[in-house]
Amino acid sequence: MTNDAARPWLAAYPPRIDSAPVIEHASIGAAWQARVAGAPGRAAVRYFDGALTAAALDAHADALAADLQARGVGHGDRVGISLQNTPHYPISLLAIWKTGAIAVPLNPMYRNRELRRLVDDSGAKGIIVTRGADADTRQTLYGSTAGWLLSASPRDFQTRDDPRVFAPGDPPPSPDGDIAAILRERAGQHPDPVQTALDDIAFITYTSGTTGPPKGALNTHRNYLHSVLNYGRWLSLRPGDVVYAIAPLFHITGLSLNAGIALLNDTTLSMSGRFDPAVALDTFAEHAVTTTIGSITAFNTFFQLPAAGPEQFTTVRLLYSGGAPIPPATIEAFRVRFGPYLHNIWGMTETTAGGIAVPPGSVAPVHQPSGTLSVGVPMQNADVRIVDAAGAQQPPGEEGELVFTAPQVIPGYWQNPDATAYTLPGGHLHTGDVAVMDEQGWIYIVDRIKDQINTSGFKVWPREVEDVLYEHPAVFEAAVIGLPDDHRGEKVAAYVSLRPGTDATADELIDFARQRLAAYKYPRQVTIVPALPKTATGKIQRAVLREQSEAR
Repeated sequence: MTNDAARPWLAAYPPRIDSAPVIEHASIGAAWQARVAGAPGRAAVRYFDGALTAAALDAHADALAADLQARGVGHGDRVGISLQNTPHYPISLLAIWKTGAIAVPLNPMYRNRELRRLVDDSGAKGIIVTRGADADTRQTLYGSTAGWLLSASPRDFQTRDDPRVFAPGDPPPSPDGDIAAILRERAGQHPDPVQTALDDIAFITYTSGTTGPPKGALNTHRNYLHSVLNYGRWLSLRPGDVVYAIAPLFHITGLSLNAGIALLNDTTLSMSGRFDPAVALDTFAEHAVTTTIGSITAFNTFFQLPAAGPEQFTTVRLLYSGGAPIPPATIEAFRVRFGPYLHNIWGMTETTAGGIAVPPGSVAPVHQPSGTLSVGVPMQNADVRIVDAAGAQQPPGEEGELVFTAPQVIPGYWQNPDATAYTLPGGHLHTGDVAVMDEQGWIYIVDRIKDQINTSGFKVWPREVEDVLYEHPAVFEAAVIGLPDDHRGEKVAAYVSLRPGTDATADELIDFARQRLAAYKYPRQVTIVPALPKTATGKIQRAVLREQSEAR
C-alpha cells in the first residue's frame, strides 16, 4: 500500500469514510452471528409478502447445515447453489459456511456441458437446485462428484403467488430431499461447531479469464468481509435499510453487494425471484427499498414501462450500477425520469465485486479525450496503479493497464497455478483493462485488453460461443466479438462463413445457439460473410471485425 500522498483519490472521500477500516470478525459466520445477536427480531429477508427475521433465518440455516453434515459435508467440501433470488439462497449460503464448506454459485441458466464443466472442476459434493430442474440436472451430472440434488420451490416463504413470477403448479420435490421439508424435519437442530479462518475459501466463483475455459476464483472469508463491510460503510448503511437484490445472487455483484451487505449489517435483503422489471418496481415501492446495485441493463428496462416514474423510488437513497459501460446520457436520462443519480462502480470476480466507485453524492467526471464516464475512485484499503507493458507506472492522464491491489483481491484460482501466476503476480491483480487515472485519482476505463465480452453485467468468453456455432453443420468458420449496445452495455455478435454447398440464415444460427447456451451468451447478431479476416498464419482476427463494425 502506498502512502496517502500517492493516493490523491482520498480527497474525494466524504469525511465519514475511513480510508483503511479494520475488519473485526474472524469469519463470515462470526460477522453473521454478531448481526443476529444485535438485532434478532429485525427482518433479514423480505420476499413478496413474506419475511424472515434474523433469528428465523439463522435457525433455518442451522437446520440445513445439520442436514448437510449428515450428508457428509465438511470443512473444505464444495456445495453448488443453482437458484434464482429466493430466500433459499441466503439460507443455503449460511448453512454451507456453518459446516466450513465452500459454496459454488452456479448460474441456473447453465445447461448440459456448461454446468457439468463447473461441477467437474469444483468437485461439488451436491447441488441445491430449483424444483423442476433436478431431473435434467441429474442426467447432466450422472457420474460426477455430485451425489445428491436438493430441490427448492420458489413458492416457499410467500403466499402471493404472483402470476408474473410463478408458473401454474409446483413441480415435485427432488427424491434426494427438498429444502422446505428439511427445514421442518430438522427444526431446532444445530450443526456441529466448525473452526473457520479468514483465509479459508468461502466460495468459488467461476469467471472467464483472458484465455481458455472458466476459472474458479477463490474468494476467501477475508476477501468477502472486506468487500461487503467496506461497501456497507461506503453507503453509510443505517439500521433498517432495505437492500434490493436486483442482481442475481449467483453473480459476484449480487452475492457480495446485494446479499452480503444486507446479511452482515442490520438491514433487510429484499428479494423477488428472477429479475422482472415490473415486479422489481413494485418491490421498490412495497418493500421501501433504500439502495441496490445492478447492471445498467436492468435499470434500462424501467424505461420500457409507461407507468414507471419517481414514485417507485421515493425511499431510495443510493443507486449503483456496474458490470457494463454506462454512457453519460443514460445516467442523465435516468435521473430526469426517475429521480436518483446512478453512481458508477467497477469490480471483478477477482476483487470480490466492487473496488472502484463514485463516492455517494458525487457526480462522475467525463474523460474528455474519449468521452468515457469515470467508474469512480479506489475504495477503502485499495491501491491502484496504471502501468505500461513493461510494468512501469504511468503518470496521470496516460493510458495503461489497471493493476488493483487490496485485501479483497482473491489469492488465486482453483487448481490453476498458471492462471494465478499470470493474473495475480505478487498478489497484484492485473485486470486486463486499459485505464487512465487523472490527477485527482478518478479512474476511466477507456478500452479492454481482453477479448472478453461484458454483456448485461455478465462475462462471455467468445470461444465458448464459437464452439457452439461450429456444431452447426453449415458453419465453416466463426468469430465472436462484443459490440456496443445501449441496452446491454455490449452485445454478443458473431461473424460466420458457411461450408460450400450449405445454407443457413442468421436467425437460424441465433436460434441454434440460443438452445445450447445460457440466455445472456447466445449472439444477438449474426452476420454471414464469404470469409473471415486472418493473419498470415491463419489466425482469425477478431480485432479487424470489431474495427469494421465500429466503422459502419
